[in-house]
Amino acid sequence: MSDRIQTYGEFWPFYLREHSQTSTRWLHFTGTSLGVGLGITAAVTGRGALIPAALVAAYGFAWASHFKIERNRPASFKYPLWSFFSDLRMAALMATGQLAPHLERAWAGVPERAAAPTASAAH
Repeated sequence: MSDRIQTYGEFWPFYLREHSQTSTRWLHFTGTSLGVGLGITAAVTGRGALIPAALVAAYGFAWASHFKIERNRPASFKYPLWSFFSDLRMAALMATGQLAPHLERAWAGVPERAAAPTASAAH
């Protein structure tokens, strides 16, 4: 039996639990925002040289937060496409103040975490 997550529906709560610290989520938000901004700028201006900067910004912030704050391995190493989509999804939910219910559901029934992050920690 494979230890890989089989569906995105199973991956999303796993992804959120791997981002348990508020500072990790904010570093991801910053990196994702910079990466998307640089990527759009590259597309609009035709400056392809910005693409590496977009990737370094996005993944640099994210990976630093995993290694230094969470002390776990980034999910993008094993699930690159789902992780990319989830980075964008988490950033959008943070920007709109809608992440808290997703965090609560992700932590529901997880024994090593008595309570989900508070709503203020989700924003």
